[in-house]
Amino acid sequence: MAGDLTGKIAVITGGASGIGQATAVRFAKEGADIVIGDLKDGDDTIRLVEEQGRKAIFVRTDTTDEAQVDGLIAAAVETFGKVDVCVASAGIASVQGASNIQIRARGGDATYVHNLDTASFTRVIDINVTGVMQTCRAAARQMLAQGEGGSIITIASTAGKIPLAGAAAYCTSKAAVIMLTKVMAKELATTGIRVNAVGPGYTATPMIAGIEDNQPAMDSAMSITPMGRLGTPDEQAAACLFLASSESSFMTGQVLHPAGGQFTG
Repeated sequence: MAGDLTGKIAVITGGASGIGQATAVRFAKEGADIVIGDLKDGDDTIRLVEEQGRKAIFVRTDTTDEAQVDGLIAAAVETFGKVDVCVASAGIASVQGASNIQIRARGGDATYVHNLDTASFTRVIDINVTGVMQTCRAAARQMLAQGEGGSIITIASTAGKIPLAGAAAYCTSKAAVIMLTKVMAKELATTGIRVNAVGPGYTATPMIAGIEDNQPAMDSAMSITPMGRLGTPDEQAAACLFLASSESSFMTGQVLHPAGGQFTG
């Protein structure tokens, strides 16, 4: 059956909301049990997973903390005995409390590199790059110990390939995630562990909450989205499912872009 994850155990960071939550639910629909790692409470995701007849646990996890990430994987093994799939979905857009597209829509150069403070830049890199690396590393170590292969999926972004003025930290972080994905894919290619990325375009998640009521921000987003709408978390989850399943068994080091045509030229 296409997308079948029956008997699989999936660890999903950032699983309490947005793309991570949608992916948890979709994986559960396809037969997986779920381990949610997030700083936010995961009760809603547990409920949604259990509604699909699957099991889930929540482990409060700061992905920038190596010990907490290792503890997340350890909890998965203690509870379910193994890790088959890991989705590194935890991330932030900025530290300003708004999405990059909303900040840029205000105009001016307040978030341009020449005005960017180091602490803000470093915080985004810590979460979006170091946190992802630590998550992927812990998952890879466990999968290697199991000796049965697996699938590691990172959440990148079209912003990792498209430079957006005023979003240096975010664009840099997502470009790094793409390269991390490719490097790990090459390193693990002979082990049966596949490493791929999903690079969403503009998607209706809490990360860009309110964008549809911000016409300048919407105009900016849609100007590079030929399909003329926001994506949905479920559409991103479908891409994650493909990469998690045997349907993508000969794919590694790839980036899928459910992005409404942003790369049509």
